[in-house]
Amino acid sequence: MPNNISPEQLNDLMKGDSPFALIDVREAGEYNSSHIPGSSFIPRRHLEAQIWSAVPHLGTHVVVCDDDQRRADLSAATLEALGYTSVSVLAGGLNLWVSRDFPSEWGTNVPSKDFGEKMEVVHHVPEIDAEELHARIERGDKMVILDTRTPEEFRRFCIPGGRSMPNGELPLRITDITKDLDDDTTVIVNCAGRTRSIIGTRMLQRMGINNAIGLKNGTSGWVLAGYDLETGADRVELPEPTPEGTAAAEAYANRLASEDGVRYLTVSELQAMQARAGSKPIYFVDVRTEEEYEAGHIPGFRWFPGGQAVQRSDDVAVVHNCPVVFCCDGKARATFAASWYRQMGTQEAYAVDGGTEAWTRAGHTLETGMPESVVLGQDEASSKVKLATPLEFINRRLTHIVHVSTSQDFARGHIPGSHWIARGWLELQIEQLVPSRNTLVGVVCTDGRNSLFAGAALSDMGYDEVWVLAEGMAGWREDALDIEQGLTGVMSPPSDMVPAGPDRNYADAIHYLRWETQLGEKYAPASD
Repeated sequence: MPNNISPEQLNDLMKGDSPFALIDVREAGEYNSSHIPGSSFIPRRHLEAQIWSAVPHLGTHVVVCDDDQRRADLSAATLEALGYTSVSVLAGGLNLWVSRDFPSEWGTNVPSKDFGEKMEVVHHVPEIDAEELHARIERGDKMVILDTRTPEEFRRFCIPGGRSMPNGELPLRITDITKDLDDDTTVIVNCAGRTRSIIGTRMLQRMGINNAIGLKNGTSGWVLAGYDLETGADRVELPEPTPEGTAAAEAYANRLASEDGVRYLTVSELQAMQARAGSKPIYFVDVRTEEEYEAGHIPGFRWFPGGQAVQRSDDVAVVHNCPVVFCCDGKARATFAASWYRQMGTQEAYAVDGGTEAWTRAGHTLETGMPESVVLGQDEASSKVKLATPLEFINRRLTHIVHVSTSQDFARGHIPGSHWIARGWLELQIEQLVPSRNTLVGVVCTDGRNSLFAGAALSDMGYDEVWVLAEGMAGWREDALDIEQGLTGVMSPPSDMVPAGPDRNYADAIHYLRWETQLGEKYAPASD
C-alpha cells in the first residue's frame, strides 16, 4: 500500500539531497493553473507509457500528487502494480499543501523558463522587438534569422525568411553559418516566446559573437505586433559542420566544462555508470538530431534533442538529485546541454568524451533505429478486456461507449453517441454514466492504447464485459465509419488542454508573455 506523506514531510524531502520524483497526475489545464514547484507533470492517462523513461529505476521514491488525493491514490496503486516499490501520496493534495502556506506556481516547464529569464536579467542578453525587426527586413538590412525551436514547430509557422536552427545545434554550426557573412550582418535568434531565444542568444554571446540579438517574445510577439507568420517553410536542413566549425564548437565546449563544472566520462567510466543504473536512477540522454540518433546510438541512451532537453528540463530529469549523462558524436553538443544543467543546479551533469565515435573506437556496437517506447503493464491490461475491430464494435450493440482521450481529440471526432470522460477521472465518474456493472461497455481512444488501460480499470471495478476498440479512432476513420464532431454532451469546460502558440487568443498570449518576463524580476539588482 502506498504511504501518505504530509506537506511538511514533502517540504523536508524537497530540501534534502536524496533522489525522489514528485509527479502531478492531474490534467494539463489544472497543472498549468497551479502546481507545486519542483513537480513534474505526467497526467494519469500517460503513466504507463511515460513512467519508465521518467523514473527509470523501480526503487526510486515516487511521490504522487493531485488536488484532493483521489486521483493520486488511484495513480499510486497503478505505479505499485507496475513494480515501483517506494510510492507515496501527498496527503490532501495541492489543496492541503497550499492551505499550509507552502508555495505554488503556474505555467509549464517553469524551471527552464525561470532560468531563461534569469539569464536575460543577469547577463543583459540583447533583444530586438518585432517592430524593429520588421523595419529592418523592410529596409533590406543584412541579417540571418535563426529559429531555435524544433523543425516540426518551424514547419508549422516561422518568422518570414527564417531558417531552422534548433538550440542544441546552434553553437556547433554557428561558425559555418556566419563565416561567409559580412561583419555588419546581424544574427537574429527567435523561438515561439522567450526562453529558447534567450538561451540561444546567451550561447552566442558567451561564444563572443557580438552581433547576435534575440527576438523579444518570439513568434508570439511578431503576431501581437500585427505581422503575418510564414507557414510550411522547409528550410530545415542543417549545414554539415566543417573541421573549422567543429574545432570552434569544441573549444567553446572545453571552456564551458571548465567554467561550469561539467564532468567528462570515458567509455569505461560510462559503462561503470550504466552498470550502476541497475541500483539507482541515472538518465542517459543523446542530444543529437533524430536522424543521427536513428543511424546509431549507444545502447541505453534515450533521444532528446539538446535544445528541448534544456527547454523541458523537468520532463527530462523528473527524478531530483540524480546524475544526468549527455552524449553526442564527439563532445560539443553533449557539453552544451550538460553546461546548462549545471547552471540550472544539477550537481552531477556529465558528457561522454568522444560520444558515439569513442564508443565505436573502443570496439562497441551502436544500436540503430528508434527504440520502441516502454509501456508498462500492457500485457496484463490486455488480459482483462476484449479487443474488437470497428465492425465487431458496431455488432456488439454496446449500451455505453466511453471516449477516454483528450477533450480535443473527442471534439475532432468520436463515435456517434459516445461520452467523454477523461481517463484520469474514469473510476470516479463512470458510475454516473454506467451505474450497472452488468452492462456492455465500449471504450475508445485515439489509437487503442489509453482505452486498453481504461478498459482494464473498468474490469477491475467489476464491469462484466468491457470491449476496447483495438486501433481506436484511427481504425474507425480508416474504415470510413460515421464520426460526430464537437464536445457533444460535455456539460462543463474541460480542464485537460492548454492552448499554446498561435492557438492562444491575444489576451492569453499577452498574459503568458508577461508572466514569463516577471519570472526574471527577482534576479534584478535591488534598487537603492
